[in-house]
Formats: sequence, structure tokens, C-alpha cells
Amino acid sequence: MTSTPAPLTVAENAGLSLLARAELVGRESAGPAAAEVDREGRFPHEAVDALRVHKLLNCAVPVDQGGEGASLGELCAIARILGRYCASTAMIFAMHQTQILSLVHHSTPGVAAFVAEAVANDYLIASATTELGTGGDVRSSVCAVARDSDSDTVTLTKNAPVISYGEYADAILVTARRTADSPPSDQVLVVCRRDDVTLEPTGNWDTLGLRGTCSPGFLLTATTSADLVVGTAYAEISSRTMLPVSHSVWSAVWLGIADAAMEKARSFVRSAARRSPGVTPPGALRLAEAAAVHQQFSDLVAASAARFDAAASAQEESMSGMGFSLAMNNLKVTASTLVVDLVNRAMLICGIAGYREDSQYSLGRHLRDAHGAAVMVNNDRIMNNSAQLSIAYRGTL
Repeated sequence: MTSTPAPLTVAENAGLSLLARAELVGRESAGPAAAEVDREGRFPHEAVDALRVHKLLNCAVPVDQGGEGASLGELCAIARILGRYCASTAMIFAMHQTQILSLVHHSTPGVAAFVAEAVANDYLIASATTELGTGGDVRSSVCAVARDSDSDTVTLTKNAPVISYGEYADAILVTARRTADSPPSDQVLVVCRRDDVTLEPTGNWDTLGLRGTCSPGFLLTATTSADLVVGTAYAEISSRTMLPVSHSVWSAVWLGIADAAMEKARSFVRSAARRSPGVTPPGALRLAEAAAVHQQFSDLVAASAARFDAAASAQEESMSGMGFSLAMNNLKVTASTLVVDLVNRAMLICGIAGYREDSQYSLGRHLRDAHGAAVMVNNDRIMNNSAQLSIAYRGTL
């Protein structure tokens, strides 16, 4: 197990780029612990502590709110680096960024005060958007917000089948119906500090991959201040921020997994070439073919993040349009397919060395983590949504 790095001064962090800091976190904290995190299914404490040390948790918060104003493109670059070392750490970073940006982009006075608190204390923020009884539809809620006008508080109880790193988060964003009389689709987002939340475990997290995200189910009960109910309807938060940001940073994490697999495949072919000078190794052609797909994957993630940054900078209404939603849905489905494809290609290149768990070319963890991509909001659900949008959409993507 690695130790937590000593906190850096503001000046020391300021002298390093975001990507240099991400590389330090990956190389010194996330990477060395990745195998143990996966084997034991434990939370990557050392890597998350390092993210705090290097001030990466809140780097996307605007400068005037205490952050560094990182773009989505920069967040994707960080997630890609972390994904190369430890997919669980990278996914925790990615999910946190989705939550903090949802609060930044849809702020109210009470929420803005919480964001300042979160930045000052390097909070890790989780979310509870799935719920039993909705069939996996995150745009529908069973639970409802109950308001107490006398104490200016709200309460809610949610049976969530998955809350990633919920036990380790400093706050959880929870979706719920606006009132007990509201339809399931009339949702709000509620900020719940960890001290205001009770989590009763309802299951374990013993999965094929992404084991360090520690995402079991909980019966969540919370009482929080009424001014921590985000004023913007969750439908708008989801379409303008949560969906495009999550699909972008998740895809960057999966690209990082593909990077790691390609590095092993390339190293394997180079080793074979050194053993037989002048002879093209059998895996060289497969490597060249995989490299072409890998480049397409990289370009897709970069272009999608740039699309979001450009639209956000111009405050375009297109971010709520069908074309934008289709593009972001396509990103998620395509990226989650490509990562499995590329790890499989790397496995074929490395052969038995990639299949063995005791080999320097082992790809077992990467393959298991890659298969989580398609079921993080199931691709079938996303494609069903895209099918409906495609019927009505008349433009070009």
C-alpha cells in the first residue's frame, strides 16, 4: 500500500500543470495501489487523498469561486491519465466532476455557499440518481422531498441500488420528486452533507470490474436545509450538464483503460522484435490495426469535449436540443464499445502473456474494468432513448 503524499503548497501546485499533477497522482498513488484496490474491492484512499493534495477535485470550479476553471477537455485529459493507472480512481474522479459541475452550472445562493464550502474543504461528492421501482430510469423518482416550513428543512428517503463511493463521500446529490404530489418525472436535485445522511446498506459490491468504486446499494435517509434543493429542474440539469459531462469524462476513463492496454500490446510487440531483429513480429499487423481504432477513439473523446466547451462558452441553447443529446448518447455507446474492442485486440496481440494474471502483460483487470462501461447506464436504455430522439430529429450531428 502506498502512503499519502505530503500536502503541496499553493505555489508548488501552481507550478505544475493539471496534467502534470494528474500524472503524479497516477504514477505515485493510483497506479501502485491499483492491483490491491481491484483484488480487495477497496476504496482507493491513497489516490483520492492525492487528488486532494494536488487540488484536482475542484479544478473545474471557476477561478472566482476558488477553483482553476478547467474546461471539460482538460477534465477528460485528467480522467484519461488516471484511467491508464487505475480505472476505479479515474471513475471516482469523473463522477465527482459531474456532481460539482452540476452545482456550479445550476447554482442558487444556498448551493453557491455549499460549493464554496466544498472547495475550501476538498469535498468528494457522490450522487444517488438510481432508485428501486423506476426500472433503472434516472429521469424518474419514487421518493419525494418533504418540506418542513417551520424549520426550513427538507427530508427524503431513497432506496438506491447503487451509490458509488457513498460511504466515503463528504456529500451526496440526491434526485427526488419535487413534492409528494409531483409526477415521477418532476424531479429536483438535493444536496445532502454526509453528516445529514443515514446510509443503511442493502447489498454488497462484489463485481467483475471497477471494484474500487465501492458502489453497493443503500437505503438513504436525509434531512437537509431547504436552500440546498437546487432550483433548476433536474430535467434541465441532466440534459445541459450531468448527461454530457458524465458521458464525456466516463469515455475519457475508458480511453485511459484502452491506453494502458495499447501500451502493453506495443511493449509486447517491441520485445518480440528485439528478440528477432529484421523479422516483423506476428502481432505487428494487429498492433497497427488497433492503433488506428485507438486514434479514432481518442479523436472522438476530444471532439465531444470540445463540442461541450464551445456550446457552454457561448451559452448556446443547443445544449438542451435533441442533436446535442444524440451526440452525447452516441459518445457513451461508442466509447463503451471501443474500449472492450481495444482491450480484446491487445489480448490477441499479447496472447497467453496477456491472458495470464502473473505476467507483466496481464490484461485481466483492464478487460474486467472495460466491460463495466456498457452497463453504467445500460447501453440498451440509452439506444432506446436515442431511437425516439432520432425519429423526431431533423438535423445533422
